Amino acid sequence: MKPDLSRLKNKWSSPFVAREKVGEFSGGILHPRTMANLDALGQGPKGRIRVAGKKIAYPVDELVEWMQSRCEAV
Repeated sequence: MKPDLSRLKNKWSSPFVAREKVGEFSGGILHPRTMANLDALGQGPKGRIRVAGKKIAYPVDELVEWMQSRCEAV
């Protein structure tokens, strides 16, 4: 059974999560550098956007869905 991560998006006040804030969003589970590496490999969340030429952000729903697909209860 997978943990329910939908509560993360209920606590977040924006429809997007900046890559630099994924640690804060995930409670320290994810790191921005890990996300950058996964994005480079084509394994990151869908729907990411680039703002001001270099800032990356993820739609909250897509990020939570991606996290949910990669986790398991132990």
